[in-house]
Amino acid sequence: MALNRLILYARDVEGTVAFYEKHFGFQVLRLPGDRIVELEALSGGANIMVHAAAKGVRTRQVTVKLVFDVEDVSGFCERSAGNGLMFSAVHLADGYSYANAKDPCGNNIQVSSRAFRKAD
Repeated sequence: MALNRLILYARDVEGTVAFYEKHFGFQVLRLPGDRIVELEALSGGANIMVHAAAKGVRTRQVTVKLVFDVEDVSGFCERSAGNGLMFSAVHLADGYSYANAKDPCGNNIQVSSRAFRKAD
């Protein structure tokens, strides 16, 4: 069974949609009358569904991090900075690198080269 969709509850639906479209290349899918905006992952992976957060939903207290596979973490972070998305310093781990940031709703995001690491 594959994980194909994640739902993000957002106070700013349009800002969140624009963020993932601009910085991660998702294609926006809107269906007439649908309250959810679906962001299609054009290069594979899970789609993100952005849903307006109800008043009772607590934001900025997340226990999930969205991780995007990129081969060149440093290069991606430099290009993102030019587009207004600032990542933390690039960290080195066991054969890969990663950097962290937050989306407009305060959700944790990461770019990581873990999927591209070489097996020993």
